[in-house]
Order: sequence, then C-alpha cells, then structure tokens
Amino acid sequence: MLFLSHRQRVQGIKSYLRESRMSTPSSQSSIEDANNHSFWMPGNYHPTVKRTEDAFQACNDIVACFQERARVERQYAQQLSEWSNKWTPVVDSSPLYGSLLKAWQCFMSSADRLASLHASICRSLVSEDGDRVRTWQKDTFHKKLFGGFKESQDIETGFTRAQKPWAKRLKKLDKARRAYHKVSRKEQAAREREVHAHGNPDVSIDKQKRLQEERELAQQEAEKVRGRYEKVLEEVNRYAPRYMEEMESIFDQSQDEERKRIVFLKQAFLSVHKHLDITNNETVRAVYNELHNTVMAIDEHEDLRWWKNTHGPGMPTDWPHFQEWMPEKKNKKEKKEVEKKATIERSVIIGGVRVRAMYDYVGQETDELSFKAGEEFLKIEEEDDQGWCRGMKDDGCEGLYPANYVEAV
Repeated sequence: MLFLSHRQRVQGIKSYLRESRMSTPSSQSSIEDANNHSFWMPGNYHPTVKRTEDAFQACNDIVACFQERARVERQYAQQLSEWSNKWTPVVDSSPLYGSLLKAWQCFMSSADRLASLHASICRSLVSEDGDRVRTWQKDTFHKKLFGGFKESQDIETGFTRAQKPWAKRLKKLDKARRAYHKVSRKEQAAREREVHAHGNPDVSIDKQKRLQEERELAQQEAEKVRGRYEKVLEEVNRYAPRYMEEMESIFDQSQDEERKRIVFLKQAFLSVHKHLDITNNETVRAVYNELHNTVMAIDEHEDLRWWKNTHGPGMPTDWPHFQEWMPEKKNKKEKKEVEKKATIERSVIIGGVRVRAMYDYVGQETDELSFKAGEEFLKIEEEDDQGWCRGMKDDGCEGLYPANYVEAV
C-alpha cells in the first residue's frame, strides 16, 4: 500500500481543484465521478462511521456462528455416547477373548472419553468464548436511547464539524466556477458572432462594430469573473491543510477504535481455535495412544495359549482313579477362620474403603460421582470389568467413578 505524506495529500487536493477548472467536459465528468467516492468530499465519511454498527453486528454473527458449532460438538458427543452404549453390551458378550477382546473394548472406552472431550468443547465455546465476546460487546458499544451508538455519533459529529466550513467553501467555489464558465460561454459566443460577421458583405459596418463591442464587453466580464473565481480558489487552497488535519484527526480516532476491535476479535478467534484444535490436546493423544497400544498388544500366541488352557487340552483334569472313602470331619478351627474372613469381607462392603481423588472428575451421567483432586470419600464396591467403582461421599451422594482416578488412603 502506498502511503502519502500530508504535503502530498494537500498537493493532490490542489491539483484536483486546478483540474476541475481547466479540464475539458469529458475529463471533467470522469474527475467528478471519482470525486463522488473521495473521502475528502462532503458526506463521504459515512462508511467509516458505519464501521461501528457493522462491528457490533459482526459480534452477533460471530457468537451465533460458534454457538451453532457448539451444538455440533454437543450432538457429536451425544452420538459417540449412544454408539458406545449400543455396542458395549455386544462387545462384552462377543465370542472374542483375550487381547483381541480388550482391543475391541478399548474402542468403546475411547469413544466415551472423546464424548466427554467434545462435550467440554461445547461448554467452552458457549460459556467462555461466547460470553467473552458478549461481555466485550456490551462494554465497547454504548447504545443511544433512540437507536445507534454513542461511538458512531462521536465520530460523525467530528467529521461533520470538520467538513462544515470546507463544504461551505466548496459551495462558494462551485458557484464561482459555474459563473465563470457561464460568462466564458457568453464570451465565446460573442467571439464567434464577430468572426462570422467579419468579412461578410451582408453585414453592415455598424453591426460589425456593435459585435466587436459586445465581444470586448464579454471579454472584460469574463476576466472579472475569472478573477473572482481564482480568488475563491485561492481561499479554498489555503484552507485545505487545516481541513485535512482536522479530518485526519477524527479518522485516526476511528482507526484506533477499529484497531482495538480487530485486536480483541483476533484474540477471540485464537481462543476458539485453541478449544477446537484437538490435535494438540493431551487427552486426545492419550486416548489414541492407549487405543493404538492396546491394538498393538493383540498377541495371537498368548490368546491361543489362554484358550488352550481355559477351554482346550491345557485344562486341568481329575483323571479317573480309585478314591478311598473317608468319613467327613468337622474342623471347628477352620470353620471359625472362614466365618471371620466372611465378616471382614462384609465389613469392607458395608463400611467401605477410604480413597483419595488424584484428579478432578465431572460425572457425565446421572449415576456418576463428581469430585475434585484431593477429595476423600468411601469406595463401597470393587472395580468392575469396565474399570468403574462405586463410591459414596460424606454427604451421602453415591455414584460410579473411574477406578484409576483415586488411590487408597
């Protein structure tokens, strides 16, 4: 972009004023067309003033846009959960076994964790990014009682005040220019009549003399009007630097406000990008690393060995042999130890085991328990096949939680 100095801009306006006086009708028309869009001409500052209202509406559009993206994230999280809930029973009851079954089950648990992640993205887009833009919008744009914004009114008032004396001078200059052009046409017509009559035998000498006098009077009047036009033009040229300085001062004020808006919205977009960019999210990396490692851990030899020992020739068998009959004897000591062990087990189930949370966890379902890192509560049921335990907090709240989120106290 080419930036002009203040002196160059003043010379540009002066050049335009000279060209408007000296140009031909066709070139004058093209100059006037370009002038209709020039910032320096009266009333052409309105696009700059309108930027405030446009920025306010853009904030509304930005919030609405990312709220819709938040709904997409929420729907995706719900679909992941529904998919996992549908297929988890099928997977758990499938005929697969060993490391192959664990790999398939890992796809289900990964979907649940990703669903939780995308639900958190939805909340961030609405509660953090959306609210941030709304708050800034409310603090930055001050609505007037009868419509519009105070910021727009201040800028427009400044431009109007700066352009009022300039517009007055331009109006006076235009009037002088039209007067000069009018008298110039009159002079040209008188000159053409004199030339046409000169040497024409049908025109009398007296009439030729009158035509000459009319041409001389028109010429004198044209010179007089031209002088007034040049004087007005000189006044306009003298005022141009002051006018440009005042206009640029108001424009710089508007630019500064726009710069602040651009800087804020840039930060808002960066925040949205941070929430949406899951490629750098540690949780996502952990999910897919675990899934990859679980799939890579599929061991056909180990699975076949387990099947052989569990359902095949490797199973222990009590081959037929002669068994001597022995009378049954009751061992009171052994019975007491069994009863004592059962009592201990029942106390663990009833009283629970004290555990401490190592990480924050927010329950995603109504039957899940939420807690903060460092919080202590009771584990009242052991870990199931899916890695979930049942716990109860001191206030009586009970629910499921991931077993690897806590440690024994």
